[in-house]
Amino acid sequence: MSMTAAASPQSTAEVHVVRATVQDAEGIARLVNYWAAQGQMLPRTLGETYENLRDFFVVRDDAGKVVACGALHIVWADMAELKSLAVEESQHSRGLGAAITRACVEEGRTLGLNGLFALTYRPGFFERLGWRQADVMTLPRKVWNECYRCPKFPGCDEIAMVIDLVPSVAPVAGEVGA
Repeated sequence: MSMTAAASPQSTAEVHVVRATVQDAEGIARLVNYWAAQGQMLPRTLGETYENLRDFFVVRDDAGKVVACGALHIVWADMAELKSLAVEESQHSRGLGAAITRACVEEGRTLGLNGLFALTYRPGFFERLGWRQADVMTLPRKVWNECYRCPKFPGCDEIAMVIDLVPSVAPVAGEVGA
């Protein structure tokens, strides 16, 4: 899968989002761990990056260096997490993170998922893309499958964001439950 999207209003360049390859793994780990060292996300080992490589989308610069990444990790039949969303600091405000987020949302729709969630310190970014805040306790599969292993658990200070992929349909008058 490859997506080309217009960058943010501050840039006229297009953003080319592609599926990660094994050649991208070290760049993904470098980028994620840079932000992890800043306390902005959880660190990922190179081994974890390879194990989850099929979840990742990337943006590369003209030299082929990974400058943005994000992963869509399926949690259950109806839900996936957008995780490890990272953009090289020098590339901020160019629309790369938004382009990766849109690629993950589109992939979630293609897979037939009902929704996506992300845990973040930057809820405003997600809100601008149509996501809304949620209580992390409404995401029990996340909490009990992964969060309990986190050094911040149970005192997590990240904000849960969700986006519905299946539009809700109002019941028609006369139908059961209407």
